[in-house]
Amino acid sequence: MNFLRVVLVTSLCALGWAGGVAGAEMELTRAVECHTRDGLPNFFAKVVKPGAEVKIGYLGGSITAQPGWRVKTLGHFQKAYPQAKISEIHAAIGGTGSDLGVCRLKQDVLDHKPDLLFVEFAVNDGGTAPEQIFRCMEGIVRQTWRALPECDICFVYTVTEALVPAMLEGKFQRSASAMERVAGHYGIPTIHMGMAVAELAKEGRLIWKAALPKTEAEHTALGGKMVFASDGVHPHVETGHVLYTAAVVRAFRSIQTESKAPGAHVLGEPFESTHYERAKMVPISEVTLSGGFAALDMEADEFGKRWAKRMKGMYQGSAAGETIRFKFKGTRCAVYDVVGPDCGQVTVSLDGGEARVVPRFDSYCTSHRLSSFLIGTELEDKVHEVVITMDPGMPDKVKILAQRNQKIDKPERFTGRNFFPGALLLVGDLVKE
Repeated sequence: MNFLRVVLVTSLCALGWAGGVAGAEMELTRAVECHTRDGLPNFFAKVVKPGAEVKIGYLGGSITAQPGWRVKTLGHFQKAYPQAKISEIHAAIGGTGSDLGVCRLKQDVLDHKPDLLFVEFAVNDGGTAPEQIFRCMEGIVRQTWRALPECDICFVYTVTEALVPAMLEGKFQRSASAMERVAGHYGIPTIHMGMAVAELAKEGRLIWKAALPKTEAEHTALGGKMVFASDGVHPHVETGHVLYTAAVVRAFRSIQTESKAPGAHVLGEPFESTHYERAKMVPISEVTLSGGFAALDMEADEFGKRWAKRMKGMYQGSAAGETIRFKFKGTRCAVYDVVGPDCGQVTVSLDGGEARVVPRFDSYCTSHRLSSFLIGTELEDKVHEVVITMDPGMPDKVKILAQRNQKIDKPERFTGRNFFPGALLLVGDLVKE
């Protein structure tokens, strides 16, 4: 709508759409839109070559999965560099953070050989301890440059209503601050796409949660304010994602100017000795499953086909007492699975310890989605034994859904007690028996 475009153009111009980026400030806690550091030299050298095939990887959560800044920046690059053939590697999964990202990196991104990798986890890592962020983000960097030394990396940060208070005081939120330390160690450029959002919020010109105006009257009622998102988290494609895209466009001007000479990235001493360079995803088919687990056909089965892009295979268990057993040597282990309305719960025993109940149902399970659960972390780097058992109990689905004011619509959708494991997420290696 014309009136929507007017308010966007006005806001973006006021925020410096046509201007450059503020100086690349290296102080990690101070809020600066762009740190250029060593830049993206290999990307800029390749993208100007006629006929060059350039792949851009987007690794992140639901904000990147939206048809927003990912789609818009890809379109910008394609328009800015028409001589190259630029395509995307879409590797964003909603509701997931860098802990899953570092494990699925090889399959979802590196195997497709990107030239540039954007990493976006600042929102989903918002409640994660800085030390864990160090391990995961450094693992992403080291895995990438070990496999593809000429692939450039750029960390990008987004913001939510809950995370913005620190930015209103001129500082990054905790997750972004932690990521800055890793980026600084490796000379990786970073872009905080939420700086313009925070500025609008500070000036009282932003509405965090609302539907977009559909009429002139609704637009007038906003009093010149911009509506950012419907939920304070996921930006409207027409507004919040335009601000995010503009931040990337601005930053890339400075990054291009200040990039060092092209060449292979060299891995030096690690920032954090317990980094997750050894993180990997192991298909669940490589472990011992009892006879009641059935393999889904990822090509013919409609349910299996939904997840085939992210999982090599998947099994379905539904009977109490069915087990999964395996050993691994390493420091961390989790399970990559699908949760949903027809899922139940399992028990997990690590190294012969007391089994704990792990529900595979939560307040978001009105539909199916990819998920994971942790078995053990920061373990001694030795051989560990794991037993996962289908539990006869059932999560209190009515009570769990009520946490988000959700209700059971069709009881038959929620009666199952399934478990859909697809892979192990290891920092270490599976021990073959």
